[in-house]
Amino acid sequence: MPKEKVTLNHLKDYIPEESFDGVMEYLTRYKVQLTVTRQRQSILGDYRHAHAGKTHRISVNGNLNKYAFLITLLHELAHLLTYERYGHRVQAHGTEWKASFANVLAQFLQHTIFPEDIANALGKSLHNPAASSCADEGLLRVLKKYDPIKEGFFLLEQLPQKSHFVINGGRVFEKGEKIRKRYKCREIESGKIYLFSPVYEVKLLKQ
Repeated sequence: MPKEKVTLNHLKDYIPEESFDGVMEYLTRYKVQLTVTRQRQSILGDYRHAHAGKTHRISVNGNLNKYAFLITLLHELAHLLTYERYGHRVQAHGTEWKASFANVLAQFLQHTIFPEDIANALGKSLHNPAASSCADEGLLRVLKKYDPIKEGFFLLEQLPQKSHFVINGGRVFEKGEKIRKRYKCREIESGKIYLFSPVYEVKLLKQ
């Protein structure tokens, strides 16, 4: 998906309808340029502060479901609010950002926007939001339920031990035992061991 600037009407295609007015209040108040981009493996969204005549810029991966897109957008808006108040004087995901994100989330949780299971998962994270929804396994597990069904794809925790699976890039692994919060998985070609999150999405290979 190419990177594209989102028009006001286009934005309605990416977020729950009930959240549109609340999101637009932030985007217009702070003159945010919002873009939708192709899937990025390492991040779901990105924020760049206003400088040198440029406005605040936020990008969000366009392959996310509407609830994940909204949460990621609010995550980035929290960065904007933190920058507006503190500039570069605080850590990116420090106490100040966590407070901003929790406040923004709380505003949207007051309305019937999210399904009950997502709202409950978000409510549990309000006191200490994760630096990414990818880092919050409970939230990510719930959000995955609202993704379009992809034949042959599963969360790693759903596969039997010793299953073979492939990740983006075509590398093949064998699922091993769980060590604390991660699974030890052996790359078939190299024999090297890697640790994977239980909610990492993989494609099952039939053996």
